[in-house]
Amino acid sequence: MPSVPEIRVRKLNDAPVSGDGDFVLYWMISSRRATCNFALQRAIDWSTKLNKPIVVLEALRAGHEWASDRLHRFVLEGMADNKAAFAGKPVRYYPYVEPSIGAGSGLVDELAARASVVVTDDFPCFFIPRMLKKTAARLPTQLEAVDSNGLLPMRAVNSVFPTAYAFRRFLQRELTPHLTELPEPDPFDGAKIPEPAPIDPSILEKWPEATDELLEASDKVLSDLPIDHSVGPAAFSGGSSAAQDALQTFLDEKLHRYHEDRSQPEADVASGLSPWLHFGHISASDVFAQLAMRENWNFDQLADNAKGSRNGWWGMSEPAESFLDELITWRELGYNFCWQRDDYDQYESLPEWARTTLEEHAPDERPHVYSLDEFEAAQTHDELWNAAQTQLVSEGRMHNYLRMLWGKKILHWSESPREALRIMIQLNNKYAVDGRNPNSYSGIFWVLGRYDRAWGPERPIFGKIRYMTSENTARKFKVKDYIRKYSGPPSSQLEMW
Repeated sequence: MPSVPEIRVRKLNDAPVSGDGDFVLYWMISSRRATCNFALQRAIDWSTKLNKPIVVLEALRAGHEWASDRLHRFVLEGMADNKAAFAGKPVRYYPYVEPSIGAGSGLVDELAARASVVVTDDFPCFFIPRMLKKTAARLPTQLEAVDSNGLLPMRAVNSVFPTAYAFRRFLQRELTPHLTELPEPDPFDGAKIPEPAPIDPSILEKWPEATDELLEASDKVLSDLPIDHSVGPAAFSGGSSAAQDALQTFLDEKLHRYHEDRSQPEADVASGLSPWLHFGHISASDVFAQLAMRENWNFDQLADNAKGSRNGWWGMSEPAESFLDELITWRELGYNFCWQRDDYDQYESLPEWARTTLEEHAPDERPHVYSLDEFEAAQTHDELWNAAQTQLVSEGRMHNYLRMLWGKKILHWSESPREALRIMIQLNNKYAVDGRNPNSYSGIFWVLGRYDRAWGPERPIFGKIRYMTSENTARKFKVKDYIRKYSGPPSSQLEMW
């Protein structure tokens, strides 16, 4: 049966596959798209093997931490795109949005009781691993989690890596075979799938599917949901259509300058794809395939040796290789850690050398100490830091280079390293659309020494942790216009923009 590599499929329980079920259920939770999706492809494989129709359930919970107008609108816009994408396909798409906290409880169980097999997305962090473990234990039907996160299957690695360099060397030795096993752009192409199945009216009565009005995610719709209304919508739209637009803009207008200007706050040449990658509105494999096509790339251009260098292995242009190092090496490094370590978001997961030096300098006197509320309101003495925080709160994103500075100064101005970690996680996960993601935790913990080495000279507060300052950043890069644009108190409601 498998058109999906077995290494990407994880059986979560010992329940059987039932030939008597009414349909194959795909419970879409993190790869929220209709294309380049191994989990959807797996559901189609089961459908053709069992001769059963497919139901795709895409649900949106209201009770998870940090649920807000910002995140809900982004996901709802993606659900609207998915409804349109599935309209011409032989599946029954079932979008569900919790009207109250806990209202969706039991929905997956009811559908699974009628299903031959349940397929879902494998995602290694936030509440999803716990949710899947609990659900698998009680379902009467086999539950499979399918990894469609990146180009390298998470289970292809059985250890974590201390640095990006070490992981890059591993990729250069082991990634090539997996590049021949990318998901299908249109998994329905050529598949013989029975006509969509009706859903039991009793289920639809208890858990009504989202209306077109709800999926429009208007301010009125959002105001009726039990979520945080203080965090307004992002400065960009969710969904696969917006993701593809962002990718085309990057490839057409920004990629050629990426290797030279990606760290320049005023240059705006970063891809900005991380929010859509996080919510699964676009896949890393699709991004890679479109870039490779632009580069007229083929496998013969891969270098024979694995030196761990950032450039030269792919045989592509310098800007393309620079971007792929971010898309694959750094992004999937985070997935590797979260997949291997349950404590990925805990202070104790830091390297021993980092914990030692941070604890040795924890008693050091701070030049400034700010509370979470003061950080959140961008009320520090540093205008560049305040501008970066204002962008995060107002737009739902922050310039990539300034994210590093942002975190370093939180460490510098918090009462302890543990408190700095708490503040970074809270602010990032509350306001960043791409928060609550393995790559986000990589960035936060990099601030405290993960994936880095000891640096000298040893400094107060930082010890041997890499040191950064706003003054040095302003000397290296143009930031005056950036500060001017994001000056003033942050507004998550975007009136100022």
